[in-house]
Amino acid sequence: MLPTAAEARLTQEATTPAPTPASVALVLMSNGPGEMATWVQPLALRLHRDQSLRPLAAAAPIGLRLVLVPCPNATGKEHQLAESWGLFEQISKAGNFWWLLLRPRRYGNWPAQGVVVFLGGDQFWSVLLSVRLGYRHLTYAEWVARWPRWNDRIAAMGPRAAERLAPRWRSRCTVVGDLMADLSADARSQTPLPAGEWLALLPGSKRAKLLVGMPFLLEVVDRLALLRPGCKFLLPVAPTTSAAELCNYAAPSNPLYRFYSSGQPLQVAGSLPGGEALRTPAGNTIELLLAHPAHGALAQCQLALTTVGANTAELGALGVPMVVLVPTQHLQLMQAWDGWLGLLARLPLLRRLLGVALTAWRMRHRGFLAWPNIAAGRAVVPERVGAITPAQIAAEAADWLSNPERLAGMRADLQSLRGRPGAVAALAEQVELLLPGLPAAPAADPVAAQPERQLDL
Repeated sequence: MLPTAAEARLTQEATTPAPTPASVALVLMSNGPGEMATWVQPLALRLHRDQSLRPLAAAAPIGLRLVLVPCPNATGKEHQLAESWGLFEQISKAGNFWWLLLRPRRYGNWPAQGVVVFLGGDQFWSVLLSVRLGYRHLTYAEWVARWPRWNDRIAAMGPRAAERLAPRWRSRCTVVGDLMADLSADARSQTPLPAGEWLALLPGSKRAKLLVGMPFLLEVVDRLALLRPGCKFLLPVAPTTSAAELCNYAAPSNPLYRFYSSGQPLQVAGSLPGGEALRTPAGNTIELLLAHPAHGALAQCQLALTTVGANTAELGALGVPMVVLVPTQHLQLMQAWDGWLGLLARLPLLRRLLGVALTAWRMRHRGFLAWPNIAAGRAVVPERVGAITPAQIAAEAADWLSNPERLAGMRADLQSLRGRPGAVAALAEQVELLLPGLPAAPAADPVAAQPERQLDL
């Protein structure tokens, strides 16, 4: 009798030798959804393009891995996002990081040779991991490389980060450019939105921000629709949430529900790919973008209303004019700060008192909050911090939309901050120079350009 398909498969598996473990591990380390979408995914794709890496090349000697680190700004679902890409042979969750340091073998086979690449979080965590595993180490430094002694290479976003290094470490540093500078060119080639005046809504991805952002922005939508009846609304759904959860954040169960007038929206069929939308009780529709990242659609919006965070960097890289919103009238819910004080603010006994005090202090001594403003050292995009109201923001958005010349000026300012594309390829080159078997990286002028371009001081 002929064997069944299942029996044949089992026989084949029994006679097929197990794949040889990778001899080199290339480890990307990151934290939150913004860094994952704008730094980790583009670099992973480029590395697979340049090198033969597992899991896409099953027999390759080098395996591409991802290690997530603890971060108060993370959502806890970053590993699910990374798994959906299919680019990593192994993903370590943030909750396992300390155990990974203590007992690496508990979390899979770790080759004797490898490279750790810092792409978000606390730079010290990547130092610890590289030392623990005995791997070479590269840090992508936006503003400062905090542990140059422990880095084999430093890839700086710009001359400012390179110049902050002590002279003895500058030979290890190369300016690669801004990883987000590649976003705009790629995004504009994607599927266009239907014609119209599009406003993007980015309430955030974490619970603390969504509790405030959803009811606030829904009322803005209703008010702005009265001021500009032709305006269309777009909301990219973070991979860590869903349309149903967004509705719940605007439901009576939200402690802030009574402060806003729009009410709970309904899930309805949408007109964009993915086919979902929210409709406010006043009848205004907000199209939902379920594909992630949503750079193609965002790049075509005339204006965005956004909370603070990595999304301001994404919008800036795409050249999308924005108004950054931080309503401080609900301080008791705004405990998404970094550092040990941020951790204390989330302890049950101290949460309310210390969380409010910390947030109030940070608002008073805040400086700039949006990434374009931080990068430029001046107010490129407006930041509205304080007891702001939906009526005020709707009126301001209507004013911006009625002045396309002002929007064009802000867009030009944003595009000038990012520099030329090519940073992802330049960073991949620096990573590849550290892989075992390749020649050692030559000493570099920290403000030298990559072959594609010259960055001026």
